[in-house]
Amino acid sequence: MIINKALKKYNLVPKKYEKINNIKIIHTKDGKYIYKETKPNIKILDYLKTRNFHYLPKLISSYNDDYQITPYLENYDIPQEQKILDLIVLVSLLHSKTTHYKEVDLDTYKKIYEDLNNNFEYLYGYYNDLITIIETKVYMSPSEYLLARNISLIFNTLNENKNRLEKYYTLIKEKTNERNVILHNNLKLDHFIKNKETYLISWDKAKIGLPIFDLYKLYKNHALDFDFKDLLKEYETHYPLKEDEKQLLFILISMPGIIELKGSEFDKCKKITKEINRIYKTNNLTKKS
Repeated sequence: MIINKALKKYNLVPKKYEKINNIKIIHTKDGKYIYKETKPNIKILDYLKTRNFHYLPKLISSYNDDYQITPYLENYDIPQEQKILDLIVLVSLLHSKTTHYKEVDLDTYKKIYEDLNNNFEYLYGYYNDLITIIETKVYMSPSEYLLARNISLIFNTLNENKNRLEKYYTLIKEKTNERNVILHNNLKLDHFIKNKETYLISWDKAKIGLPIFDLYKLYKNHALDFDFKDLLKEYETHYPLKEDEKQLLFILISMPGIIELKGSEFDKCKKITKEINRIYKTNNLTKKS
């Protein structure tokens, strides 16, 4: 096995293997280790060290290996609300320490605008066709009735977001440079470890980009779990967003998802309710923008 060869290379003698979700945990006489079948992003990790961002797990394996071995990090049992707050402060520090500016490529922004505009048009068409079919029925199913009752919320959100997109495009046409940062690019509570030290783990998808994309990923993963109004306020205390950045963030998180009426009636109602709740919560976060 490749994993055994990797452990032998670093004098780690396995006593027991454990798998939690996709994480492979190796128990040895020297402690527990995580084994991942991905090559670390050498440039990102090295750059973070030069910027004095050291909130990373120690890499036991070599940069030349096609896998990663890191110590298993225990997580303190702290309230989730405190943990997500600590995470957002750490993300603001990551962005602050790695900020750099580059000249704006207006063609790139034009493509962002066109892609979002096309997405709006697709969603308009999708929900218009769906509600047209539903309204032709003499008797609606519970899920169809639930969607019909809330369809105006979806269309209103699309209209508000379309207006926000035009405002965003007006802002970026005046830009001469943009802020870029190192993005963790896979932010979720499971990737934040709090014990005697603080760590961000799972850097496999890290890249350079606009700071709001980390916030977008975090919101996508935990929109219904926490009060993001307070989290965004805390983030901006340490790293204020520019107006065009905030507009793009609000456009992305406000975009209604596609609700497919598939599965059991219970599953369909559950899916619709979850999306409607997310839209309500997001509208409350963005309504003053």
